[in-house]
Amino acid sequence: MTAPLVTIDDVQAAAARLSGQVADTPFLPSQTLSQLTGAEIWLKFENLQYTGSFKQRGALNTLLLLTPEQRAAGVIAVSAGNHAQGVAYHAGRLGVPATIVMPVGTPAVKASRTRALGAEVILAGRDFAEASAALPALMAERGATLIHPFDDDRVIAGQGTVALEMLRDQPDLDAMVIAVGGGGLISGVGAVVHGSARRPELIGVQSALFPSMAAATGRWGQGVPGGATIAEGIAVAVPGTRTRAHVDALVDDIAVVDEARIETAITLLLQIEKTLAEGAGAAGLAAVLADPARFRGRRVGLILCGGNIDNRLLSAILRRQQLREGTILRLVAQLPDTSGSLGRLCSAIGEMGGNINTVVHDRTLMSIDAKTTQVAVEFELADPELQPPLRAHLEREGFAFALEAVGG
Repeated sequence: MTAPLVTIDDVQAAAARLSGQVADTPFLPSQTLSQLTGAEIWLKFENLQYTGSFKQRGALNTLLLLTPEQRAAGVIAVSAGNHAQGVAYHAGRLGVPATIVMPVGTPAVKASRTRALGAEVILAGRDFAEASAALPALMAERGATLIHPFDDDRVIAGQGTVALEMLRDQPDLDAMVIAVGGGGLISGVGAVVHGSARRPELIGVQSALFPSMAAATGRWGQGVPGGATIAEGIAVAVPGTRTRAHVDALVDDIAVVDEARIETAITLLLQIEKTLAEGAGAAGLAAVLADPARFRGRRVGLILCGGNIDNRLLSAILRRQQLREGTILRLVAQLPDTSGSLGRLCSAIGEMGGNINTVVHDRTLMSIDAKTTQVAVEFELADPELQPPLRAHLEREGFAFALEAVGG
């Protein structure tokens, strides 16, 4: 017989266990994002949890349900990200030995952070699947209990507590848009939604590189290509069995969004809300940006489910967004090879608000003759609307040039 689904009663019981041990994070409306999208956007700031993610809810609920014998033998998990930190942190708090298996290629900072939270870290395998293959032997050797990142009813119930807080603070939501990887979060949210008097539409969102749950439940027919996604937290190739059962029964739809839309959402949350969201944390906003007509005029709840993002990746995302917006430009000009010509060009760019990044001054190979030099200047503008006056100013100053968006 198939086990019954997690219910709102299970989630409420989990909330009672977690009370005082997990942050009751803010759930606030965003006036600017609402104006931008045409929907009334509410944000649940799970990126403000101690470990930077909602994942600690499910991890703690599972730990609190262990028997004394299981606690003494310890727990084990496989993860290179938020689940690892959630398990390590709360196991350490409760005095439960914790072992975290991570792929060999896990960034050293993530492994060291997990160790600092009190867990033993074992590096095994090249990826999540190979790291997972090391679990059975370790569990048998140590007698440890597995805390699965998503495919466990205790984890699902713990993750669902976030929805209880959302509907308590704003009971009149029309829709909830939830990032989906393995499906633990949306399964728990679905249990709460279907146990509530008012049932907002429940929409999952996945990256176009890993639409595994959408494909498994018949909502996506183009396969799961995989690849390097910025939404690592929801980059799950095969969803869970229990979570799939919950999604089949409780979720209305699953949207699929591309990487560029997720990058834009990360940038907007940083610029507008002054909050840092990782790719998975920004996926809900990405879905609204991708289909504004669907959400226009509706009150929409989004979960910023994580804020752990690599600094180098964030830097690349912000620069790529500047390229899309047309605020990083390249100007190529032919100048007389005389003293002061380059200075006049750079001054003219600066007078119109251009902030120069690089200058390439070629006096030989790219010049059209011996008395001419070619200059390529890459610079930033605060606003793409400054392009026309900049162009007009350079023309008045007598420069012959080509101006283009970098990457355009």
